[in-house]
Amino acid sequence: MNYISLLQQTYKGKKVLLTGHTGFKGSWMLAWLHKLGCMVKGFALAPQHENDLYCLIEGDRLCDSVIADIRDRELLITTILDFSPDFIFHFAAQPLVRRSYAMPVYTFDVNVTGTLNVLEAIRSLNSKCIAIIVTTDKVYENNETGQAYKVDDKLGGHDPYSASKAAAEILVSSYRNSFFDPAAFSNHQKSIASARAGNVIGGGDRSEDRIIPDIIRGLENNQTIQVRNPNAVRPWQFVLEPLGGYLLLGAMLEKDPQQYAGAWNFGPYVDDVLTVRQVVDQALRIFGSGDYNTPSQVGQPHEAGLLNLDIEQTVLRLGWKPKLNSSEAIEKTIQWYKAVPRGNALSYTLEQLDQYTGL
Repeated sequence: MNYISLLQQTYKGKKVLLTGHTGFKGSWMLAWLHKLGCMVKGFALAPQHENDLYCLIEGDRLCDSVIADIRDRELLITTILDFSPDFIFHFAAQPLVRRSYAMPVYTFDVNVTGTLNVLEAIRSLNSKCIAIIVTTDKVYENNETGQAYKVDDKLGGHDPYSASKAAAEILVSSYRNSFFDPAAFSNHQKSIASARAGNVIGGGDRSEDRIIPDIIRGLENNQTIQVRNPNAVRPWQFVLEPLGGYLLLGAMLEKDPQQYAGAWNFGPYVDDVLTVRQVVDQALRIFGSGDYNTPSQVGQPHEAGLLNLDIEQTVLRLGWKPKLNSSEAIEKTIQWYKAVPRGNALSYTLEQLDQYTGL
């Protein structure tokens, strides 16, 4: 059975609880789950802007949306118990490095306590449940030597965002060892995995301090784009790459809840990296307009200059691998922004999903 057929067989008609469904990645995931025929209940803060992807695809029509804070443990547990989901995908987070310097307490509260609340809700369920807890590629103690990090490498984090996500990984591991032991699955009926991915790009992202949204805002406002850290190297990946990985991981957990419970890396191949400058140059070539400068970063918060993931375990054991390289990811992303103002956002989003799954 191929990858896409497995997803269709696994998720059609299933109940899926998706936290963070109003965010960038969450909205793409919502569209995919809807296409797979899932019954989706979302739990997230309200969209911040009318041009957020969730609003553009009319996300309220694709799910039963609960607008609430992931830190509201009582409401979250009640929501999950009442819905009794077959699958939980936990995306809700404070996802921005620079914002975490300005709001460290909020960042730890959302990313750690929010994850704790999800795990407590799962522990309260009396039914079978598969859960994917999404963290980030930044959970590793990054020495910036060019090493590609494996899932059993040391966790850490220089900035509050990275440290909060590493703490969330430790929390997930603790709950798996303490309450969701894979060897005792027949007793508790819960299987928990974490998914680490980063530098995801795609249409509809309007976040602060991310290079693609910064480019889009600059072009829309006829402004010179401000590019921080142009020489920083990142493993850029199209949004559907990790999302497909999460869905495949959920499907494999359902087939074998013991073997696949654990941590997984999702990213491009090790040699498929581009600098921020290369991303900007390619994006502007596709648009056919725009320029940028690189303001001084003296006195600015630290951001990692080099980061990469080792995906060998994911390729060999899970059977997942990237379909697009970094340049193709940029092409898909910019084409979305060019196409959507002329047409229906949901239609074009689903068109890109069909293109991706057909590769």
